[in-house]
Amino acid sequence: SFVLFPYFSPSLLLAVVSSSAALETQKMPKQIHEIKDFLLTARRKDARTVKIKKNKDMVKFKVRCSKYLYTLCVSDFEKADKLKQSLPPGLSVQDL
Repeated sequence: SFVLFPYFSPSLLLAVVSSSAALETQKMPKQIHEIKDFLLTARRKDARTVKIKKNKDMVKFKVRCSKYLYTLCVSDFEKADKLKQSLPPGLSVQDL
């Protein structure tokens, strides 16, 4: 239920309602802080791809699931190599 104030135009109110509905259906990102949680997420049925992005400071692992894009940031490059080897074999992996 909405309360209309005299200074709100109906078109402005419609724009606000439609933009908030669009945000709810949008696929939003989430950050994972534990390697174990990331591996469990990567083994889910709705996990599609893993993208690995290397910087000079860290390696980012991004797994695309049906609703969210989950990101894990690893600053230790040896742990990142072990994590890359332990990803599920059926999952497509892209190095960026």
